[in-house]
Amino acid sequence: MKTKPIISVHELVKNYPNSNHNALNSICLTISEGEVMGLLGPNGAGKTTFFSILCGLLLPTRGKVVIDGKSLDKEQNLIKQQIGVVPQDIALYPTLSGRENLFFIGRMYGLKGSDLKNRVDEALTNFGFDENRNKAVKNYSGGMKRRINLIAGILHQPKIILLDEPTVGIDVQSRIAMMEYLKNINQQQNATIIYTSHYMEQAAQFCDKVAILDEGNILEKGTPNELIEKHNCDNLEEVFIQLTGKKIRD
Repeated sequence: MKTKPIISVHELVKNYPNSNHNALNSICLTISEGEVMGLLGPNGAGKTTFFSILCGLLLPTRGKVVIDGKSLDKEQNLIKQQIGVVPQDIALYPTLSGRENLFFIGRMYGLKGSDLKNRVDEALTNFGFDENRNKAVKNYSGGMKRRINLIAGILHQPKIILLDEPTVGIDVQSRIAMMEYLKNINQQQNATIIYTSHYMEQAAQFCDKVAILDEGNILEKGTPNELIEKHNCDNLEEVFIQLTGKKIRD
C-alpha cells in the first residue's frame, strides 16, 4: 500500500512582485511515494508556479516543502537530482537529432558510457524511433517532439516525475503510447508522478488521486471516483466544471 509521503507541502504561498493576488494561497498537499497525482486547473490556476517551486526554479514567498525527507530551502541541489521534469514547451535543440539531444541531456544528468547508450537506444526503440533517431528534431512531427521531450525528462530514472501537459496537441496513438510508458515506469520503478492536464478523461484513468486548483487554492482533492461521487457527477470533467465554473480563461 502506498502510504509513505515523498512530497509534503505545508502553507505554501507565492506572490509575484507588483501583483495584488497570490499565485498560490497557503497550499497544503501530501503525495505518497509511488502515487500518480493529477494537478488539475484552468489556465492561470497556479499549476506552473507550483511545479516551478517543486523543481527549484522559483522560491516560495513562504511555506514549507519537504521532498523525500529533504527540506527544499536547505537541500535543493540533492532534491533536483531526484526529479525529472517534462515541460509543456519543447526543451530540445532543433538542429540536433533526437539521439544527439538525448546523449547531450543524459551527460548533463551524469550518465555516460554504455549505460547512457543503452538507455537512449532502448527508449528510442520503445517510442518508435528506429528510423528517425538520427534526423534533426526540427524535422520531427509534433508527436515525435513530444515523445523525445518525455524521454529527455526521465532518462536519468528519477524518483519523482513532473509532467506539465505532456501530451498536449498530439495524435491519439502518441498520447496512448506515452501514457502507457509512464504507467509502466510508475509501476515498475515506483516512481512518483505529478501530472497536469486538461484531458479530464485521461486524468481520471491515469491518476490515483487528483487535486483541483483554481486561483491559487486547492478546491478539492481525492481519488477521481471519490470526487465524482461526492459531487454527484457522471465524470471528472463535470466535477471540474462544477468547481471552477464555465468562464473562459486566458
